[in-house]
Amino acid sequence: MHVNESAMTVDEIKAAIPHRPPMLLVDEVSNRSESTITTKKTFRENEFFLQGHYPDRPIVPGIILCEVCMQSGAILLAQLADEGLPVATRMNNVRFRQLVNPNETVEVHVRLVERLANAFFMKAEMTRDGKQVMRFEFACAAATTE
Repeated sequence: MHVNESAMTVDEIKAAIPHRPPMLLVDEVSNRSESTITTKKTFRENEFFLQGHYPDRPIVPGIILCEVCMQSGAILLAQLADEGLPVATRMNNVRFRQLVNPNETVEVHVRLVERLANAFFMKAEMTRDGKQVMRFEFACAAATTE
């Protein structure tokens, strides 16, 4: 299988995963191989999840940080899974190290650790300016929609 190790455009990201705005949370794929992917996300002030979290001091919710990582993993899996919709089945050992504020850019590194049939086990790390923001392990399965 030929694996493109270059960046991806937004249109290529949209072709890889079913997410659409406002829930498409990956802005850029800067690198990918058969078992790893690196993506970026800039959180803008007008993101829907910042409107009430918190009005006087907005911070990006932790679950949104996890979702950015899992979408990155789904993009990675798009080249590996034969068919089916990538759905999260598990999150383990979630560790948040720093807050993420509006107008900040994070980088996500996801690595495929193991594949068992249509189950994929991955590790994710999010950084900002080279410092760890969060990390966790997660699993996805390729689910059929019928």
